Amino acid sequence: QVQLVESGGGLVQPGGSLRLSCAASGSISNINAYDLGWYRQAPGKERELVTRITVIGSTNYVDSVKGRFTISRDNAKNMVYLQMNSLKAEDTAVYYCNAYLSSRRLGYWGQGTQVTVSS
Repeated sequence: QVQLVESGGGLVQPGGSLRLSCAASGSISNINAYDLGWYRQAPGKERELVTRITVIGSTNYVDSVKGRFTISRDNAKNMVYLQMNSLKAEDTAVYYCNAYLSSRRLGYWGQGTQVTVSS
């Protein structure tokens, strides 16, 4: 069993910053082999991929967050982070951490953390 636990969400004003963290534990002995991603789901909308970092450190971002969000990983600590700057109201959503093991086509989700951008 793999557990992913997100933290760091909250209420922030437009233009502010937040840093989300995701801790992996359980049978996932080391996240080295996993592609890691952050998804988000706003009310009434489908879950979308925000950003992903592969096992070799390649990253990609949805256009709406390019230049504002940065994903990073710390394999030694089994952690993945999302630094979010210049936040906008449209970034408001529940943010989910995802770990994907491509060799076995196995994916795991965290429970989500709420990010609300409002004045």
